[in-house]
Amino acid sequence: MPYLIVKYLVTAAVVVAISEIARRSGRVGALIGALPLVSLLALVWMHVEHRSTQTIGNYAYYTFWYVIPTLPMFLVFPWMLQRWGFVWSMLAFCVGTVLIFLLFALVVRRFGVQLL
Repeated sequence: MPYLIVKYLVTAAVVVAISEIARRSGRVGALIGALPLVSLLALVWMHVEHRSTQTIGNYAYYTFWYVIPTLPMFLVFPWMLQRWGFVWSMLAFCVGTVLIFLLFALVVRRFGVQLL
């Protein structure tokens, strides 16, 4: 149980630190937020928990493929935010990302990559 508490606290601290840095400098916050910190933390936690190299490798492999379809929405979101406000833009961002992901999954399936 203490390990789980430490795990939550470290992970939460990273997220809070990024949001605090972004509050002071959007550019620096975005740079740090763009780093795969959550994925790196997940890899570290899996290693600490003695997960198999196959499990860790699969996580890294699929993370790569799942990141690609999220990128277009980061370009569209600022435009939506100016026109629709935060809540509607975030909703459209989430729905749009899911739709792009589904389309992407269909495309990469032809190349032997199974995402669904």
